[in-house]
Amino acid sequence: MTATGADRGAGGVGTWWWWGRRRGVVLDVGLALVSALECGLEGIGFAEKASLPVPLGVLFGLLVGSVLLVRRRWPIAVVLVSIAVAPAEMGFLMGIVGLYSLAASDVPRRITALLAGMSTVAVFVVTVVRLRQDVAQADVDQQDFDPSGWYVPVVGLFMTLGLNAPPLLFGLYIGARRRLMESLRERADSLEQELSLLADRAEQRAQWARQEERTRIAREMHDVVAHRVSLMVVHAAALQAVALKDPQKAVRNAALVGDMGRQALTELREMLGVLREGSAPVGPAVVPLAAVGRAAAAAAEAAAEDGPCLDALEALCEQSRLAGAAVEFVVRGEARAYPPEVERTAYRVVQEALTNVHKHAAGAEVVVRLAHRGAEVAMQVENGPCPADAGVADVCLPSGGNGLVGMRERVLRLGGVFVSGATDVGGFKVSAVLPTSVG
Repeated sequence: MTATGADRGAGGVGTWWWWGRRRGVVLDVGLALVSALECGLEGIGFAEKASLPVPLGVLFGLLVGSVLLVRRRWPIAVVLVSIAVAPAEMGFLMGIVGLYSLAASDVPRRITALLAGMSTVAVFVVTVVRLRQDVAQADVDQQDFDPSGWYVPVVGLFMTLGLNAPPLLFGLYIGARRRLMESLRERADSLEQELSLLADRAEQRAQWARQEERTRIAREMHDVVAHRVSLMVVHAAALQAVALKDPQKAVRNAALVGDMGRQALTELREMLGVLREGSAPVGPAVVPLAAVGRAAAAAAEAAAEDGPCLDALEALCEQSRLAGAAVEFVVRGEARAYPPEVERTAYRVVQEALTNVHKHAAGAEVVVRLAHRGAEVAMQVENGPCPADAGVADVCLPSGGNGLVGMRERVLRLGGVFVSGATDVGGFKVSAVLPTSVG
């Protein structure tokens, strides 16, 4: 019989030979002492029958009975010794405990069956011989006692089964129960490991989702704020340059700055309003960041019924013209309605591309192309090199480097294609193709 490492730790013994728990040591030592005492007493009769010195018979019995001490480590040896000393009519306790230990151990079942059969045969033979001797003695003492021929075998068989069957069956039950418990323990450990792995993966997915939502919020905020604030800075620089020379133009620029500021504030209020609604806690609970990110995306893209769409591209180009950029807007193909997310993405791509023109190529000529095709819509924003003698005030617009990344993410999210890069003449070009059907 074996003990698990958990049992050893619970018993507090550590490694005491083959015992895992202190009570196992006490039990086996006690059984070995009782068995040795039994076999020592039976050794007296064995010595008389074998014409041996009584001390030798007692010593032999003590050695035989002490074998029970190793029943957990070598149950086969205990059963073999009990079979060997069966003709000497000693080892009654050792035979019973040995069969139990053998059946409860991890010994292969064929070996267990073979040894159990040998022990049964040995006990049956010894029992039948002893019964015949007793019957013969009774026949001599009582002339009227005449048992039939079946009495001795039947009684011997019943006595043998009564001695060997209960410990063998009980040991099989205990061994099966122990193996079942070990299997359940291993399964529980396996499930605990799987749950730990699932928890780690869930945490990784949650972390990835949080990062994704942060990126989406940052992209939406960038798209909402960057374009209009960039135009405001451009107009403010122009206003500063012409304030004294052309008061009327300065007034117009100031009005444009105010209009753009109000538009930017309106969009920000819409986004922040949805964020507050989506993140409003109920009691002490806290809404996950993923819900906030989805609310932010929904607020930025669809907060208003007249939100960004392809019809607003002409007005977007006009705002850039008022800021001093030479923008040409070219439409090819027949215009038609597209899914809202396609139109909003196309609008944001053009908007961010124009913002980059104001930041990095002020005064350059810009061509905005929109092409309506069969199953897709394409847009392209191309600017020439920035003229050295443009005379445009240096507005020093900061750049975080997130504009192109955000455009690419938007387009790829809808299954489109995005390409950007410098042109051969020293300008820059941004191109995007979006499918008209979004799954």
